Amino acid sequence: MNDAVTSPRIVDIEGVAVPVTDQERALQFYVGKLGFEVRRDVPMGDGGRWIQVAPRGATTSIALVIAGAGFPVGLKTGITFTTSDAEADRADLIALGVDADELLQWPGVPTMFAFRDEDSNELRIIESAR
Repeated sequence: MNDAVTSPRIVDIEGVAVPVTDQERALQFYVGKLGFEVRRDVPMGDGGRWIQVAPRGATTSIALVIAGAGFPVGLKTGITFTTSDAEADRADLIALGVDADELLQWPGVPTMFAFRDEDSNELRIIESAR
């Protein structure tokens, strides 16, 4: 018997899933308004699609998955994107008709704000010094 301890060989995060009611409408939001690129868009059974989008150059992607029982829209996703200028991004998103909250600013904490996609899923943008 081998007593050696092994662990999974996990090295990165491929992606996260966001529930949507209409994949085409969601694709237009994430690509057209957020400027993401399509990483994968392939047909699945029953007329569905597997769609992954991501900010250009990002490692992690977002799968736009049809909502269903146990996976409703309107979630606080916990997904946070980084930017070099949160205030400018907020202004740009508002100009595009995106539902965005006020900037949050505290001493010593990066500027950030929340916004919602077309299905009211909440996402965040935080300013990074990178």
